[in-house]
Amino acid sequence: MMPLKRTTGFTVLAALIVAALAWGFWPAPLLIEGATVVRAPLSVTVEEEGMARVKDRFVISAPVAGYLQRIALDVGDAVQQGQTLVVMEPLRPDVLDVRSRALAEARVAAARASVSSAEQKAGAVRAEAEFARKDHARKQQLQEQALVSREALDQAAMRSRQAAAELRSAEFAVEVARFDLQAAETALQYSTGGSADDASETVALKAPVASRVLKIHHESAGVVATGEPLLEIGDPAALEIAVDVLSADAVRIRPGTAVQLLRWGGPRPLDAAVRTVEPTGFTKISALGVEEQRVWVIADLVSPRSDWESLGDGYRVEAQFLLWHEDGVLQVPASALFRVGDQWTVFVIDNGKARRRSVSVGRSSGLAMQVLDGLQPGEQVILHPDDRIEEGVRVRSG
Repeated sequence: MMPLKRTTGFTVLAALIVAALAWGFWPAPLLIEGATVVRAPLSVTVEEEGMARVKDRFVISAPVAGYLQRIALDVGDAVQQGQTLVVMEPLRPDVLDVRSRALAEARVAAARASVSSAEQKAGAVRAEAEFARKDHARKQQLQEQALVSREALDQAAMRSRQAAAELRSAEFAVEVARFDLQAAETALQYSTGGSADDASETVALKAPVASRVLKIHHESAGVVATGEPLLEIGDPAALEIAVDVLSADAVRIRPGTAVQLLRWGGPRPLDAAVRTVEPTGFTKISALGVEEQRVWVIADLVSPRSDWESLGDGYRVEAQFLLWHEDGVLQVPASALFRVGDQWTVFVIDNGKARRRSVSVGRSSGLAMQVLDGLQPGEQVILHPDDRIEEGVRVRSG
């Protein structure tokens, strides 16, 4: 009996030693970072830097060559419609020059034609604005009777506001053309001045609209050439947002696309909507020295004026264009996906082991990817899988 018991004891001891050695040399589970497959809202956006700028900017330029009196205005000063902005004196040797007189008469004729053209365009825009206003009122009545959708009413309201803005711009253009005509007529009138010592013969350039001074090109007194810009004026309350985006992103942006203006300096983001995507691109050198094809996208502010009254011409903004959004989208972090051939693949954690699984994906926000097929909500996937992760490898979430 004793030899049998001794043999059994040795056998058990040997089995324990073998089990301990196997346990000690058995590969430990790999420590990984996991994430849960969830249903949550997903947005696809494009974010680029842009700037705010005045919609209707008027450059006051010299209608004739002359001597400019010093401009007393400063940038930011408010000016009223019809207020004298700059005063020019004629160049004495050229006052009675025949060629200058003929050119002045031609400018008067061109200015008269510009006034007629602007008035005709304003009439056409006025008709469009009236039609858009009536269409909005009609859609509003139909919407109250549930005969049209809310979206159709919103679109009619947007068209009405756009038409009203275009009408104001057209009326401004008429006023500008009239003041251009007045300036041209004044230049012609004073070109027939008397003696060269007559200092009363001056040309006063007036503000076409009530606005503010945005930029002064020529502040000091001195001789200026015909057409030389003197100062710029505009209404800071009528701003638009100009953003240059990559051409590959511009093709996905449409008029009406919602835009959020982030990190512009205010307490909260501002809302805007794309008005137009310009049809021509341009080349821009990036900070890394790479040539990029960019496109200007112009957006109108939608937030109330009180929210952005501190925003000014030329201020920097970061525009985020909302290309697509949906609630309850099945998604995983983009860092969990990798390519195997032409197929997107993830590692799923199944009973403590990594299992490779092919998936079909849809839209991407950059950080998250929409899953169309291959995963279920609540499953765990491995983030940032490296070459140590293989089929069937034991893993443990850190």
